[in-house]
Amino acid sequence: MWQKLFDRLLRSLVVEGALEVTLPCGSTIHYGRKDIPPVRVTLSDPSRLRQFVTDPEMALGDAYTEGTLTVENDDIGGLLALALKNLNGGGKRPHALRPEKLMSRLSQITSITRAKSNVAHHYDLSNDFYGLFLDEDRQYSCAYFEHPDDTLEQAQLQKKRHIARKLRLEPGMSVLDIGCGWGGMAITLAKEYGARVTGVTLSEDQHRLANERVKAAGLEDRVRILLKDYREVESQFDRIVSVGMFEHVGIPQYGEYFAQVHDKLAPDGVALIHTIGRTGMPVPVSPWIIKRIFPGGHVPSLSETVPHIERSGLYPCDVEILRIHYAETLHHWVLRVQAHRAEIEEMFDERFYRMWRFYLLACEMTFRYGRQAVFQFQLARDQNAVPLTRAYLYGPEKDARQELREVG
Repeated sequence: MWQKLFDRLLRSLVVEGALEVTLPCGSTIHYGRKDIPPVRVTLSDPSRLRQFVTDPEMALGDAYTEGTLTVENDDIGGLLALALKNLNGGGKRPHALRPEKLMSRLSQITSITRAKSNVAHHYDLSNDFYGLFLDEDRQYSCAYFEHPDDTLEQAQLQKKRHIARKLRLEPGMSVLDIGCGWGGMAITLAKEYGARVTGVTLSEDQHRLANERVKAAGLEDRVRILLKDYREVESQFDRIVSVGMFEHVGIPQYGEYFAQVHDKLAPDGVALIHTIGRTGMPVPVSPWIIKRIFPGGHVPSLSETVPHIERSGLYPCDVEILRIHYAETLHHWVLRVQAHRAEIEEMFDERFYRMWRFYLLACEMTFRYGRQAVFQFQLARDQNAVPLTRAYLYGPEKDARQELREVG
């Protein structure tokens, strides 16, 4: 029965491209077009067929991780791209047979204690692990590619400067960095723009390394990194920046989040919220991503986010949507993870390597062929806090390539 239902699911899904599946019984079935080379997949565990029908996203990620689903030439990226092209091009979306939306919303209720636990699950894996695939500044968020041949280091520097221009920084201004990671943004804003930065993170590994980096940069008088939830910060700041953290807030806390931004922002201040976002209707995040990678996470649509901004009293001064930039960022990360496979397997094991390769490739393909992008919300308490046009964003400034050549 499950094999028949599995076959029916794939016939309804694959309407463009081509897929060839070898089943556990040894038979091979072709789906989609016959005039192009197919993506070839082999399933070796018959018990997985039921899960592919009832919970396809969990089944795909787990089967690849454990090695019971293999793709010719290990092209799991090609399989994911095929699935996403069909899901967004007319194929019928497979649905898990459970109350997915309710479960997703419940998983996003994050007290300070639960938020710390969720962060530890992902960010406290190992500083050495993240050092293998991130850029030298450890920017674990979407880079900004001004040129097709930008290196990852160039694109991440351009991202930080693009955000700094939106913040309209002046020397001596106080900045709150919500979810400061390993301190790269805080160090850049202090070093290049003369800001006084307070960064907060819930990751003990990030907190430790960020403080080491601040000390090494000689910026202890201008940067402090706190192991604290943003809700526990009591001061007001001239500027607020948050990069790649809003994805962890959860819908039930959106109102509180933007109220906190409003209250912690000076009356003439500017905030810049940089987050992964969905450019279509709201949908739950992949259950595999939530269970294996990012517990409590959610990718917000504009319709889920903007009402809370409106109710907070903040003015949305600008909303920019970065398309494909994160796909290119992830592509760089995938290549680096693959290049360091032996080291990653030594740190953890082969299953961990396969899980993370699947995760990064799934994200890359979702940004290329799905409805994900990056939102940058520029917010203020006074609508006159920023210029009336975007001209200030694209004025003359030292090119990131020149900067990196000089540093090197």
